[in-house]
Amino acid sequence: MVFLTQLAKEELLTQLNHGVILMLLGMGTVFVFLTLLVFVTKGLSALVIKFESKRPASAPSAGAVSTIAAPASEADIAAAIAVAWAKANE
Repeated sequence: MVFLTQLAKEELLTQLNHGVILMLLGMGTVFVFLTLLVFVTKGLSALVIKFESKRPASAPSAGAVSTIAAPASEADIAAAIAVAWAKANE
C-alpha cells in the first residue's frame, strides 16, 4: 500500500486530477439518467392519461349500490349504531 506522503508531488496531482474527473463523470451520468427518468415518466403518464380518457366509462352493474351519501348528523350516527347493536344482539 502506498501512502500519500510517499508519492511524488506530480504523481499525487495526477491521481487527484483523475479522481476529480472520475467523480464528475459519475455525477454527470447519474444526473443525465435521473433527468431522462423524469421525462420518460412524465411522457408515459401523459400517454396513459390520453388513452384512459378515450376509453368509454363502464356502466355500473345492476346490483351496484351508490355509496355517495350526504353527511350524517350525530343523531343519524347514533341511530345507526343503535340499529347495528340491536341486530348484533339478536
